[in-house]
Amino acid sequence: MSAIRSRTGRIAIIATLIGILALTACAPRSGSDDLGLTPTPTPTESAPSNPAPASTCKNVEGEVQPSYSPISPDSIPAGGAVDAIRAQGVLRVGVSADTLLMGSRSPLTGQIEGFDIDVLHEISRAIFGDPNRLQFKVITSAQRLDVLTPGADGKTQVDIVARTMTINCARWETIAFSTEYYDAGQKVLVGADSDATSIDALSGKKVCAPASTTTLTRLQDEFPNVEAVSAATHTECLVLFQQGKVDAITGDDTILAGFAAQDPYAKVVGEPISAEPYGLGMPADKVELVQFVNGVLDRMRSDGTWTSLYTKWLSVLGPAPAPPVPVYGR
Repeated sequence: MSAIRSRTGRIAIIATLIGILALTACAPRSGSDDLGLTPTPTPTESAPSNPAPASTCKNVEGEVQPSYSPISPDSIPAGGAVDAIRAQGVLRVGVSADTLLMGSRSPLTGQIEGFDIDVLHEISRAIFGDPNRLQFKVITSAQRLDVLTPGADGKTQVDIVARTMTINCARWETIAFSTEYYDAGQKVLVGADSDATSIDALSGKKVCAPASTTTLTRLQDEFPNVEAVSAATHTECLVLFQQGKVDAITGDDTILAGFAAQDPYAKVVGEPISAEPYGLGMPADKVELVQFVNGVLDRMRSDGTWTSLYTKWLSVLGPAPAPPVPVYGR
């Protein structure tokens, strides 16, 4: 009887996830769409003489120093990257809509919410004096760099990506990062009845991770005894896991905590097998925007906003730690 209840419960969870995936694809966007704003064209910017450092990757943890004090709409100089965003009327952001606790679309309200999203609300507040001037573009992990790369018209699809993105040298070659705003760690999710206590105990098992992520790369390079399975998103990994097509999922602790909250038949095990410093991604030539964003993050660390957001979204991982200390390359 318990086995039947377990199977029935899993079927119900899978049906709910499929519904969420459909809602993510079909629900109307929030942000500027709800405001009824029509963004004006962004003024063309000339490339700065001091683009964000990329090639040497000597200071992966940090970026350029904040340039404004205090960070507020009144401190934005005319004619630069941040003023151009203010002129277009919205901050265009690339986000997840299926990463519970970090960036996911609520099945009740249709709004995208989470820790990453609230960080973006703070940046919107600093630019516009309004936390809700966000135009969301839902993207997969594999699309995070593409939407920050200029197209044939010289423009990028978004201004900032906030999608649990780890700062690393390979990405630093293509885009610019803010200072670290969250210190995540890669763990593994298994069935609640599994005896595995770490990824090392999953030899010969199928372990899922999203395509084009540091998680999948590490799984393939450092754990050759497991069978790596890729999926487009973390949520698709969860569906495969609940269908019994993979034995485990590996990913950042923030993401797996959200999965465990959705699935009572799953648990997160093991110590972190990596450090995953999250940064906000921006176009490589938008140094002024990086400086402004770093100023917002500095303010959030010092005035308690960061701690409040952690407590709101991530308390399932334990009491709020100290915010990541910014490290500036120059």
